[in-house]
Amino acid sequence: MERTPAHEHHNPDVLRLVPLSATRLIEVGCSSGALAREVKKLNPACRYLGIDIDERYAELAARYCDETLVADVENLKDEFFDANRLCNCWIFGDTLEHLKDPWRVLRSIRRVISHEGCVIACIPNLQHWSLQVKIGIGSFRYEDSGLMDRTHLRWFTRKTIAEMFIDSGFAVTKGISRIFEEPDRERFLPLIGELARLAGADPKRAISDALPLQYVLRAEPRQG
Repeated sequence: MERTPAHEHHNPDVLRLVPLSATRLIEVGCSSGALAREVKKLNPACRYLGIDIDERYAELAARYCDETLVADVENLKDEFFDANRLCNCWIFGDTLEHLKDPWRVLRSIRRVISHEGCVIACIPNLQHWSLQVKIGIGSFRYEDSGLMDRTHLRWFTRKTIAEMFIDSGFAVTKGISRIFEEPDRERFLPLIGELARLAGADPKRAISDALPLQYVLRAEPRQG
């Protein structure tokens, strides 16, 4: 299956949530290394490991990462996580939805990460209004990129993103809803609200949750 094409643009909202105090960072799905490039501008002393399943992407990322690794994170053994217990920032930019079992990967990180560490993630929103419309008319078809990227294996909403991190031993402490100009949505939002009302849910919450294309978040280890 073809990977999502590499590009030289970074996600500014992911960058915004990366703590400048992080000394060791691991980015899973580093692609071209665009995010590593920007992190290094702000925090040149940090140690940055980029992991990608595609050797071509890892070669590109090597321009900006201190080290790169060609690997499927789901195939990495406990020894890898043990060896990287000093990493205090793990980054998954549009990556968790491509994994068979993101819960297991997050639990592996939780087992070794320090109390001061964090996970940064960008995750597409299944509840986006456009997907609700497509499902409603039976037009749920995979595409080469975007929300319906054919390489997505898992799907999440605001609620289930929080549940995934809680189940993995983390708590979401900061979040950014990535909302863009989409004039067509105004025709459908009232209907989404009405559907929620008929289902006994909060219409305002349903409309609000239908707006983000993606969620960017920081999660930290839950204590106790």
